[in-house]
Amino acid sequence: MQHDKVTPYQDRESKNQQVAKMFDAISGRYDFLNSLLSAGIHKGWRKKCVKLLEPKQPKRILDVATGTGDFAIACATLKPESITGIDISEGMMKVGREKLKQLKLDQLIHLETGNAEALHFTENSFDAIVVGFGVRNFQNLELGLSNLYKVLKPGGTLVVLEFSYPTNFLVKTFYNFYFSYITPLIGRIFSKDRRAYSYLTESVKAFPHNQDFVDILLKQHFKNATYKSLSWGVAAIYKGEK
Repeated sequence: MQHDKVTPYQDRESKNQQVAKMFDAISGRYDFLNSLLSAGIHKGWRKKCVKLLEPKQPKRILDVATGTGDFAIACATLKPESITGIDISEGMMKVGREKLKQLKLDQLIHLETGNAEALHFTENSFDAIVVGFGVRNFQNLELGLSNLYKVLKPGGTLVVLEFSYPTNFLVKTFYNFYFSYITPLIGRIFSKDRRAYSYLTESVKAFPHNQDFVDILLKQHFKNATYKSLSWGVAAIYKGEK
């Protein structure tokens, strides 16, 4: 799959190793840049995702590619018994653990090293799984999704929030310019990593969007798979059930 071949750096390390290195390098500035580049709109997107899980009232939640823990923190409003966040970047999780302590959520939310392609959880472990802007970084997209299906309980729900690609000509033109020139420039200025935000642009362009990603979810046996475009197609929420 073309998406799996897009990596942050041109070296011989695996995609997972490169992505971990990249996020470790920008972890101290990640939250600031995330809010700056999206004008804070990503917070509203996550709330929409959490809203989808409310009817199920999940008790055990897994947040894959948790980063600094924002999606896990958003899920705390569901009042689950536990939330586990996994990520391949220890630097990002170090920032996340400090946030959890400040918010007094460190007893509810536990962050640990892990990735979707090598989960150590037993099958049928979680009532809900969320992934926020992380499936693009999977080293093997189909394997990762297959593993998420295995650890999801029957009747459980997967919710994925990911950047998408607009279809409206005017929005698409602005989006291409902003993502191709402004985002990498701001990223280089504030993160000191020349590749991090160029990789963001490249990985978004290569990712299977909208119905294409829904088709992959269906291939991995998820039922009732759907997507909903956000903000004129800039992002999308994907939902599937086991």
